[in-house]
Amino acid sequence: MDRDPFVYLLASRFRGSIYTGVTSDLMRRIWEHRNGVRSHFPSRYGIFRLVHVEAFGDMELAIRREKQLKNWHRPWKINLIEANNPHWLDLAVDLGFDPVAERSKRGGG
Repeated sequence: MDRDPFVYLLASRFRGSIYTGVTSDLMRRIWEHRNGVRSHFPSRYGIFRLVHVEAFGDMELAIRREKQLKNWHRPWKINLIEANNPHWLDLAVDLGFDPVAERSKRGGG
């Protein structure tokens, strides 16, 4: 699973700030986000919760999808997340990562 191209959405909390990314190594990228490596915006705003993932067989298609999602309005992204993850659970926990601590609403979200 970790060596295929993925588009992913991270969130700071339920309906909080959302970050859109693409990677060919999902496990490494989640680790980088959570440890502040090559991850300035998510680290600054506490956006570490993996709430949506799409797998692709081709990096070019994944990059196209990432660009598409980055141009979406926020309500569209929320609908996308909630279609498969209505409670905004941290999907990275199922991949073996520790749960992310809840941040306060004031904490950047």
